[in-house]
Amino acid sequence: MIETDILIIGAGPVGLFTVFEAGLVKLRCHLIDALPQPGGQLSEIYPKKPIYDIPGYPSILAGELVDNLMEQIAPFNPGFTLGERAENIDKDEEGKFIVTTNKGTVHKAPVIAIAGGLGSFEPRKPPIPNLEHFEDQGVEYIIKDPEIYRNKRVVIAGGGDSALDWTIFLADVASEVTLIHRREDFRGAPDSVEKVFELAHDGRISLLTNAQAVGLDGNGKLTDVLIKHKTEGDIKRSTDHFIPLFGLSPKLGPIGDWGLEIEKSAIKVNTVDYSTSVPGIYAIGDINTYEGKLKLILCGFHEATLMVQSAFKYIYPDKKLSFKYTTVNGVEGFEN
Repeated sequence: MIETDILIIGAGPVGLFTVFEAGLVKLRCHLIDALPQPGGQLSEIYPKKPIYDIPGYPSILAGELVDNLMEQIAPFNPGFTLGERAENIDKDEEGKFIVTTNKGTVHKAPVIAIAGGLGSFEPRKPPIPNLEHFEDQGVEYIIKDPEIYRNKRVVIAGGGDSALDWTIFLADVASEVTLIHRREDFRGAPDSVEKVFELAHDGRISLLTNAQAVGLDGNGKLTDVLIKHKTEGDIKRSTDHFIPLFGLSPKLGPIGDWGLEIEKSAIKVNTVDYSTSVPGIYAIGDINTYEGKLKLILCGFHEATLMVQSAFKYIYPDKKLSFKYTTVNGVEGFEN
């Protein structure tokens, strides 16, 4: 049996940063993740994707951010159970949680922090009749390595941050980039929207709004995307790759059966400390929901920080927690 102070479900960026905050108050952490390596979506789905809203980094690759977080938490020696999914939860006679994975590994802790991101997920696919016929033959739903698109023709569909960010990035990689979106306005960050319009104005990308992909052509491998445009009618765009980026469809998986209050496939929390409806269980990052929720990594970092303060008081109700600045003590002063 693996025993720890805080058992973290999910080894994505928010789960990893929780280890750092917990280490500052001398709490030990162990992380469980179904993926074979730490980093969550950042490692598994888009390690080469640039992220623009991490404080102190005008731009940082997702995989590099994971590497930095792992270096940051190394002094606190967290444990990892990787390639296993948290399955069942019970309580022992001491009131501590017993979590067993799908492979039978048993963990024990007084506090659980669920940082499972979107949970288990699959890409949302557009309703194109022959879409699946071209999967891995020119159609991709996730960009793992942008070098695949070096000097290639690319059509991206979508109106959110992912579609905008990859359009901006691939403008310097692909020979030709077309972004299509079914509306005129975008859901992404205003700065990214402005950059995309600037790229279109400068002729570095093609931008088609009020348009959507309706068909694909090719003899075994994708050669053309058929586009229906509101004013220009039917358009055929030759391409090597079609990348529909409509987000991920989240599923909570076994956590949904843990007796927590759920709303629209997310865990409801109290924003005072991100506690759930079950005392001793917290939920941080994309997996939680509350009024005003923003699914951003830096918001998850904030939630983790407040959660750890509450977790300490939950574990040690009679101890006084003295908040200290790392700028004064340094990380060495907090190490386990």
